[in-house]
Amino acid sequence: MKGDRVEIVVDAGDSTKTYEMTATRAGRRLDVAVRRGVVEVSELTRTGTVVRTARFMASRVLALVEQPLDRPGAD
Repeated sequence: MKGDRVEIVVDAGDSTKTYEMTATRAGRRLDVAVRRGVVEVSELTRTGTVVRTARFMASRVLALVEQPLDRPGAD
């Protein structure tokens, strides 16, 4: 859904860096996968086609925060 967002905090040696990935259009979603020591955050279309991907070494990732869109009436 548009508005889905993932924040990734990465160890950059003497400091930390924060990256943010957001679904850019309506109908798109973000998928998080951890495999073989790599964290992948991919933006997917409704049909499952990957639009873009961000990759981080899992040993450097300090925090991964998924923030879904607040939908009215979802209570």
